[in-house]
Amino acid sequence: MSAPKSSTVTKKELVHRIAEETGHTKVVVKEVVQLLLDTIIDELARGKRIEFREFGVFEVRSRAERQAQNPRTLEKVVVPEKRVVKFKVGRKMRDCVCSPIADEPRREAPKAPPETLPPTPPPSPPPSNSPF
Repeated sequence: MSAPKSSTVTKKELVHRIAEETGHTKVVVKEVVQLLLDTIIDELARGKRIEFREFGVFEVRSRAERQAQNPRTLEKVVVPEKRVVKFKVGRKMRDCVCSPIADEPRREAPKAPPETLPPTPPPSPPPSNSPF
C-alpha cells in the first residue's frame, strides 16, 4: 500500500512539474520561479500592487493601531499599526477553486414534469342577428 500524498505542494514540486512540461532543466526553472517570487516580494515592499489577470491581485494595506487584551492577565495592550499583504482572488481562480468539489455529486433541483394543458376548443361562431 502506498503512503497517502501530502496535500501541500512545495516549490520543489512545482519546479519539477514545470520542468517536465516545458522541457527546461530544473535548475533554469528554479531560477525563474525564485526570480518571480523575489520580484513580487520586492514590489510589495515598495508598496506596489501586483496584478495577475484571471489569477489575483496582491497589495499592501495598513492595519490601524488597535486595542487588544492579553487573555491570561486581561491587561489592555496597544497593537501598533502595521502593513499586511492582502490577496484578492481572480475570476479564473475563483471559478476553479471555489466551485463545488468534483468528487461530490452535484445536487440538481428535480425537474418538474412538463405541464399538460387540455386541448383548446375550436372558436365558436360569432352570434348572428338572424331570428332563425
